[in-house]
Order: sequence, then structure tokens, then C-alpha cells
Amino acid sequence: MHLKALNKLSGSFSNAQKMPVLFLGHGSPLNAIEENIFVANFKKIGEEIPKPKAILCISAHWETKGTYVTAMKKPKTIHDFGGFPQALFDVQYPAPGSPSLARETKDLITKTKIGLDKNWGLDHGTWSVVKHLYPNAEIPTIQMSLDYSKSPKYHFKLAQELSQLRQKGVLIIGSGNMVHNLGKVAWDKLQGEPYAFDWAMEANEKMKTWILNGDFQKLINFKKQGTAFDLAIPTPEHYLPLLYTLALKHNRDNTSLFNDQPVGGSLSMTSVKFD
Repeated sequence: MHLKALNKLSGSFSNAQKMPVLFLGHGSPLNAIEENIFVANFKKIGEEIPKPKAILCISAHWETKGTYVTAMKKPKTIHDFGGFPQALFDVQYPAPGSPSLARETKDLITKTKIGLDKNWGLDHGTWSVVKHLYPNAEIPTIQMSLDYSKSPKYHFKLAQELSQLRQKGVLIIGSGNMVHNLGKVAWDKLQGEPYAFDWAMEANEKMKTWILNGDFQKLINFKKQGTAFDLAIPTPEHYLPLLYTLALKHNRDNTSLFNDQPVGGSLSMTSVKFD
């Protein structure tokens, strides 16, 4: 690590209790305003883990050419969806930003140049879940974008450079869905008992096994895992935040899964905690 980065990290984000890392299956934006088992478990996680100094979220819903972090003092709440009730559009999550964390994150990364963004804000991949962990919106929160031009291995290696932030009281969250194929959703199966297509169940079960066994290379090489994975991950943006979480696992971390349920046949809410 560069001396400049070490010096900066010893400043506003000094050593603190090591924070866990989370991958949160965020599912429908409606989870922001509904009360269900997924929301209950998000709230439970917020109560169980140490209170962070700040949050860095990698959301499926911010794809860019190049990598950026939000660096404004007051990020806006982005309603990046359509066709939902007005109550969802009325939600505001006025968490402060953290220009200092954005700069320190930029300085930590050596793999690429990180841009400081002052236009984006907090999209629903972030606020729809973080609002349940910290409903008072008091924790400074920034986002890191996904460079759509880069390989899964690139994202994994980039994420490893964020590891020092865990020691500085920063909660790092990947927000997406392990299985996410909106084109094949069984809309008539959204209510009632959890339902998964065979291929969705196969992919999700293999993912969980490899996560629990620490076999991350297979997860990085998801494009080589066969038809079930091709259907589960037709586009990578909802899956890549999982790789950021995996890259930040420490050898002595415990691994736990929660919200491990399918939705509508072709979605999985499975979430992961390393602590």
C-alpha cells in the first residue's frame, strides 16, 4: 500500500473494531416499504453488527465506464425504477455523504484510477436495504460504481484493495442478487410459497456451497459453470457485487447465509455475512 494511503487512513478513519462485510440480495424496490421476512432480517443484521463509522456500497444499479465513488456531502435519493406505487417514490434516505471516505478509497486503489463523482447519489440498490439497517439515515454513505467493461477477475482484485477499510470502521456492502433473471420471472408465483425453477435452484445451491467452502475461483469464473449459471446470470451487474464481498473475506471470518429464499422462480434473495 502506498505511504500516502496509509497516512490518509490514519486520519479521519483511524483504527476501529473490524467491520463485517455484507452481500445483500435486494430484490424488488418494494422491499424498501414492505414488511416481510427479508426486511426483518435486514433489520436484525443492523441490530447485531457493530455500528459503522461509514458505509461503502457497491450497487448493481450504478454501472459506468471506469470506476467512481460518490464524493458529495449530501447525496440525493435516486428513484431509478418505474411502475411502482407513489409511496415508493416518496421515500427519501437523506444519509450524509463522506467526501473524506471517497478520497481515502480513491487513494487505496492502485489497480485503476478512481474518479470522484458528485452527480450520482444513492440508488435503490443502496437505500432500499440500508434504510432497514439504519432507518435514521445517520451513517455517512458512499457508493462505488461497477465498470461494465471489466472482467469478473478484475472486479475481485479491485475489491481486495478495499480490505483496509474494514479495520477503519467502514461497513462494505455488495447489493445485488445472486440469481437474477427478470426475463424469466414467473409472475404468477410471486406470492405464496417460495418458488424456484430447477436451474435457479441448481445455480443458487452451487453458489452457496462454494461460498461456504471458500471456493471463490469457481464463483469468479461463473461464465464457465454451465447452463444453470448462464440462465441465473444473463447479465453480470447483479452478480458482481457478490464478488466484491467475497474478495473482502478474511481467513478467520465466519460465514453465514440469510434470506436464502427464491422469488418468482428466477430470483434469489440469498444474502451473505462475513464477520
